[in-house]
Amino acid sequence: MFRPKRSLAAVVAGAAVLSLVAAVPATAQQPATGAPAAQKCSDEPQDLPVHEFTDHRELGIELQRLERVSGGKIDVDEIGRSNRDREIWSARAGHGPKAVLLTSEIHGNEKTGTDALLRLLEFVGTSDSPKAERWRDELTIVAVPKMNPDAAELDRRGNDMTWDEVVQRYPQLADADPAWNYYTGQRQGDDYSQRPGFDINRDYNPDLSYEPKAADFPGTSADTGWYLSPETRAVRDVYVGLEEEFGTVDTYVDLHHQGACYVMPDDPDRFVTMSLSGKFVDDPAATPGYQQYADEYDLDYAKQLNVAAYNALQAKANHNPLFGNITLYPQDINLPGTGLGSFALNGSGAVLFEVRGQTQTLGQKYREQLVRTVYTGLDGMLSSLSSGQVDNLDPAAYDAIPPRGPSIGDTARTVAEP
Repeated sequence: MFRPKRSLAAVVAGAAVLSLVAAVPATAQQPATGAPAAQKCSDEPQDLPVHEFTDHRELGIELQRLERVSGGKIDVDEIGRSNRDREIWSARAGHGPKAVLLTSEIHGNEKTGTDALLRLLEFVGTSDSPKAERWRDELTIVAVPKMNPDAAELDRRGNDMTWDEVVQRYPQLADADPAWNYYTGQRQGDDYSQRPGFDINRDYNPDLSYEPKAADFPGTSADTGWYLSPETRAVRDVYVGLEEEFGTVDTYVDLHHQGACYVMPDDPDRFVTMSLSGKFVDDPAATPGYQQYADEYDLDYAKQLNVAAYNALQAKANHNPLFGNITLYPQDINLPGTGLGSFALNGSGAVLFEVRGQTQTLGQKYREQLVRTVYTGLDGMLSSLSSGQVDNLDPAAYDAIPPRGPSIGDTARTVAEP
């Protein structure tokens, strides 16, 4: 079903909701008593255990269990295979008119989103509560947890794929330079020299039927991607299938991690628990080569979805101050080669979650807190979407979310990299 553009009346009517966001800072200002002293923070990669996170084998077992205990409310499918022949699964729940696509672990060292998605599937697939029934009636939720299983098993950002393997798949690239996002050296403490790979979150293209062309390589971060990897092609195919079924994919959410040492803009002793964003590309109406996407692009709707997630977290900050430490991800990025950028250009409301730290910096520390943060944000967004209240939220409330403060880590990042 095609989603109509938000009317001016709906936006104006939502102005009153801004007061909810405006009323939050008093709560959010409370100190995050569960956080360590800021000066002890470091982004230095460490060799930390990851066995307590859900691995690929465990994910398959858990998805099979959820399908079984849901009594048919959850349908699990294999949507493709990774480059190293690991299954990539989707789990679908609900039969409503609004299609919602959720992905996690596009970077294999960003693991909390997978556990949050499993909890969300457990709720929507097994609960008889009015909320769960409303989600199933109004939404069709498709989750692709751990979409980059090879990277997840290696606990690193990039997948496990050589340029020679790319050329074998796409002989037309035999004389092309390797893609700019091809890792062959050190990256975030991982050595890719023996097992190269790609940052597959730069492998998307808003042209959903695109096939790789030698003239488009090596490209840059400001360019579109190519659908080189089987992982991104699998998610692209799910997205295209939902478009064919529903007319448009209403919402796309991608779950990530960021550096461990970002602080709130007004308090260097409060670490950012999570950053949100709905903006990933420049306005296509004013960007040469992208004007064909202008009619579908709906930044205001993406902002409303993010406000719904933000409000849900702020509402629980009295009970857990870490839920109050939510910021806006940097807005000066233009990344049409990301899944979020490409799908936003195709008309989806896009939502980015960036929780604190990665497995190389925090390991199991805060694992439960971060999983609960992601779950709470998703819960608020999906509840607002299923009830229709998201249309009453004021997009201007998004711009009032505090910006992410600086990183105080001893190896602070200088470039935003979702």
